Parts: sequence; C-alpha cells; structure tokens
Amino acid sequence: MVKKVVKKIQFWGVGRRKKAIARVRIIPGGENGIVVNKKPVDEYFKLDAQKYIVRQPLELTGTADKYDVVVNVNGGGLTGQAGAIRHGISRALCEADATLRPELKKAGFLTRDPRMKERKKYGLHKARKAPQFSKR
Repeated sequence: MVKKVVKKIQFWGVGRRKKAIARVRIIPGGENGIVVNKKPVDEYFKLDAQKYIVRQPLELTGTADKYDVVVNVNGGGLTGQAGAIRHGISRALCEADATLRPELKKAGFLTRDPRMKERKKYGLHKARKAPQFSKR
C-alpha cells in the first residue's frame, strides 16, 4: 500500500512591532481572504485604519485575490498587532515571489519598526512624567 503525500504550498513570515508578534502564513488560492486568530480580519479589527494597515502589502502588490492569509498574532495592542501583521505579510510575500521585494522595500513594509516603550525611571511616575513640583 502506497501512501500519497500531498504537500501544501505555503509561505511563512514573522512580523514584529512593539510587543506584538505575528506569525503569518500565505497560501495560494485566494478564497478565504485574511483570517486573524481564527476570525475574519473585519471581525478581529474594528477600526478601518487597522484593517487598511493589514491589507496594505497585498493591495500594493496586487496579490489580494491570489493568496489566503492565516495569521496567529499575540502581544501588544491592536495597532501594534496590525503593524506586525503587515510586516509578516510583506516578508511572506517576498518569500513567495522575490520580484515583489523592491516594491515592498520602497514602501517601507520590510523594515522592522525599532520604536519601543521607554523604560520607567526611579523618582518619576512614568518614563518622563515627574511628580508635581511645588516651591513651598
């Protein structure tokens, strides 16, 4: 008895922003659209700006109807997660088709955003917020 192994073609990309980490898998097809943590992207993200950020790499390269995107994201807030997903989708698209790289690079989607939360300092309430000053 011979077992036939069907290998699904899929491409992976990991995106990060602030404390958010997104593991993105793109699969050729395009029937299911974008699924984030087992929910459709429109259900997971409520704000239109966040939905727009997630879809940017696919719209820029014109591959929105060519790939299904499955995302597992955790950490951070929703805006950081949207940025991490954009970074992950861009990396996965580069793995799928290397000719898309210059376009994505020019738009800045392949650059990891280095901005992080500044640490709290002693004697202060937050990183820079000081206690109220009184002369007397």
